[in-house]
Amino acid sequence: MKVTQVPAIEGAFLFEPTPYADERGFFCRTFDTDVVRSVGLDPHAFVQDSVSRSARGVLRGLHLRSGAGEAKLVRCSYGKIFDVVVDLRPHSPTYRNVASFELSDQTQRSVYIPAGCAHGFQALTETADTSYRIDREHDPAEDVTIAFDDPELAIAWPLPVASMSPRDREAPSLAKVLLQIES
Repeated sequence: MKVTQVPAIEGAFLFEPTPYADERGFFCRTFDTDVVRSVGLDPHAFVQDSVSRSARGVLRGLHLRSGAGEAKLVRCSYGKIFDVVVDLRPHSPTYRNVASFELSDQTQRSVYIPAGCAHGFQALTETADTSYRIDREHDPAEDVTIAFDDPELAIAWPLPVASMSPRDREAPSLAKVLLQIES
């Protein structure tokens, strides 16, 4: 498994496994404690695995957690997504940087998103299953959402939005969220 640091987001990593394919399909290791440990992360810090299924054009995000934040390891296990990370850690050298990735079932790449970064994605295929490995139990009181179309972030989502949750559709601007989380 190859690991590379994401240049635009301090502390973010892209994990690229090597799928072994034959006439039956493929096999691939998507998580390896030794590889995770080799980049300074604690593989045992993850406490929850979740999965979401989205239809083409569905947009989820931009989400983050207040308080201590939440680190995630995200992978598209079926289909393809356009994945976005926004660094909102005020003391980070990559503060306010945006990075995007295409994650798919063909590559099985995972992106590690450090606590304090916002995350969102858009499904690019008719069905996209996205798997999350999270380092904290979910507390809805800490949920924070940023407008996906905030002009300050200028994220070029690849498709028109087909559907999104009311919470995501009504999310405040980045400026309003920063006032909330930095105070």
